[in-house]
Amino acid sequence: MAVLGSIALACTTALVPGAAAADTVPGVDEVVTSDNLVHLANVPKQGAFASTGAFNSDLAFTGDYAIGGNYNGFTIYDISDPAEPQIVSQVLCQGGQGDVSVSGDLVYFAVDYPRADEDCGSPAVSASDPDAFEGVRIFDISDKADPQYVSAVRTDCGSHTQTLVPGDDGTDYIYVSSYSPSSSFPNCQPPHDKISIIEVPKDDPASAAIAGEPVLFPDGGNHDQPGLLLPTQGCHDITVYPERDIAAGACMGDGVLMDISDPLQPEVIERVQDDNFAFWHSATFTNDGKNVLFTDELGGGGAATCNEEVGPQRGADAIFDVKGKVGTGNEPELDFASYFKLPRHQADTENCVAHNGSLIPVPGKDYFVQSWYQGGVSVIDLNNPRRPKEIAYFERGPLSDTSMVTGGSWSAYYYNGHIYSSDIQKGLDVLQVNDRRLRGAENVTYEEFNPQSQPRYKPGRR
Repeated sequence: MAVLGSIALACTTALVPGAAAADTVPGVDEVVTSDNLVHLANVPKQGAFASTGAFNSDLAFTGDYAIGGNYNGFTIYDISDPAEPQIVSQVLCQGGQGDVSVSGDLVYFAVDYPRADEDCGSPAVSASDPDAFEGVRIFDISDKADPQYVSAVRTDCGSHTQTLVPGDDGTDYIYVSSYSPSSSFPNCQPPHDKISIIEVPKDDPASAAIAGEPVLFPDGGNHDQPGLLLPTQGCHDITVYPERDIAAGACMGDGVLMDISDPLQPEVIERVQDDNFAFWHSATFTNDGKNVLFTDELGGGGAATCNEEVGPQRGADAIFDVKGKVGTGNEPELDFASYFKLPRHQADTENCVAHNGSLIPVPGKDYFVQSWYQGGVSVIDLNNPRRPKEIAYFERGPLSDTSMVTGGSWSAYYYNGHIYSSDIQKGLDVLQVNDRRLRGAENVTYEEFNPQSQPRYKPGRR
């Protein structure tokens, strides 16, 4: 493991609020925003994370720190002053994907590319190697300037994403989502209609181990729908809502609701499909749990799908009503409400599609901030789930006006008064929305935030 510490670089990118009209593509690297949004800062990728192939990925938050995943490891940012974020340390530990969760002094890190063994620095190997490692690595970040590798847990087909499910007894459970099995992969055999659950005793994380491998699709998932990027073989991502004992799974060809009242035995209680969806990617509940928003990663995140040709109903969000409630005898059902698609067309050299986001905790309201890769970041009013609308945005122009270069906002989340966007190529962006509709959100302060472990806003919480 390589730890690079004490790097304190932040820059504020020149921006022109509202400079590009909704139907105008900004110039290369030009930053534009709506009039009610300010681009406070940008921290470029550094060192071993700076190359084009070292994608920045997901984010998690603890106290005054953001944890940023990268295909080569993770970065810890000091965000105590959001206008001047600083890199505290970088952990070089290759493995691809780099989905992160944080729990106290522990960071969980997803490894989805096979390595020779579980250690940082181990070389890449073929998935046909029976000794190859993929799964979840665990780090101790009690010293933010000097994180320490603790242990790792191998999971079948690796860990494309992982979701923290906090336990009540000093135990964390991690739902590991993975896919793409093959008969030639010893550690990723079909059928792969399951997830892996890792149990982590927080006082002894080195003893973390697989606690279950529940099969979510005992009769098989959606394999036959025309236009699917991949058939349902496992899940891509899961968002849990622990206070409501419910989870939403985005499972490639299927969207599912799960009862997680027993976190070791999640049970699929509702399942939907959509002819307009090519790849069910991620999910977010409204605060009252009465709606859930699923995203469709049409083109796998590498294609230009935010253009007039693709249209407004593909590569979009699908919003569903959740009718019923776990444990009441009236089990939840999903009813389609509407689609939402980024309203500004993007260039044909920009990969753009619906991606990761989170709620903005406005009392009694539902506002959502979402990444769209090179489509940028959008703030969406979800209060009428049948008529969602954008109320603010941030975007850069294409990385190139002649060829496709994969980039843009992988994840955009609201945390303690600001929006943080993990840009694949450009690093960490910090945004501030100034809009009267979002009043009250600034009074909500979380000590820890993992967007796929969705907290419920409670009045008076500070």
